[in-house]
Amino acid sequence: MKLIFIGDIVGENGQNAIVEFLPQIKQEFRPQLTIANAENISDGRGIHQKHYKWLLNQGIDVITLGNHAFDNRNIFEFIHNAKCLVRPINLPESTPGHGVHYVKINHLEIAVLNVLGTAFMNIGINAFVYLDTLIDQIRKRTPHIFIDFHAESTSEKQAFAHWLDGKVSAVVGTHTHVQTNDGHILNKGTAYLTDVGMTGSADSIIGFNKQTVIHRFLTQLPSRMEVEVKGPRLLSAVFLELDDQTGKALKIVPILKVNR
Repeated sequence: MKLIFIGDIVGENGQNAIVEFLPQIKQEFRPQLTIANAENISDGRGIHQKHYKWLLNQGIDVITLGNHAFDNRNIFEFIHNAKCLVRPINLPESTPGHGVHYVKINHLEIAVLNVLGTAFMNIGINAFVYLDTLIDQIRKRTPHIFIDFHAESTSEKQAFAHWLDGKVSAVVGTHTHVQTNDGHILNKGTAYLTDVGMTGSADSIIGFNKQTVIHRFLTQLPSRMEVEVKGPRLLSAVFLELDDQTGKALKIVPILKVNR
């Protein structure tokens, strides 16, 4: 089984990067499944229904979210019927939407999960506690399990991956928007990457206008960061190949495309 996971899509430039680079990547890697994190696609915060539908039309099969999942209020108008949209699973049971999505690929099936870290996030139920028995339940249905671990802390991401090593196919981090250089397969067969990076403006600070971000650090005053809509674009992603029988990872290849 071959799949591609695209890092946090940020605003209009992120959308442009999808249009520009996704066909190239699909041609090169021939994935059977394409997943993307899009919690920042609608002006940098949350996802609007029009962008959800747009991503599906671009060839994205599953869309994951994160701590900004519900920042765009429009999500409450369509999340109940958005079968391919996966919000963080470790939220209260009353939270709308679902945190795991099963996808059929020929005679195989893969579970795609979105999980929130809790270190420095102040949101979500402890992922280790929440998933302690859930992963075993999912494995009874399929050994192919992909987790988008949306977390701030590097150590929490590493601990989470080693804790699930051999039980899931891959743990790939999102949220910090900078692709890390540590993609590898752990001892028991789980692919790991601390952060897949973002898809958006290359000349920015994590996808946002540099001056608005610097202003916050200089003044220490609360202000809204503006999404960078100009300049070169980048797309950050990762390619994974999984064993059809065991679900264990066979290959992990980080992807970084930049238009300068």
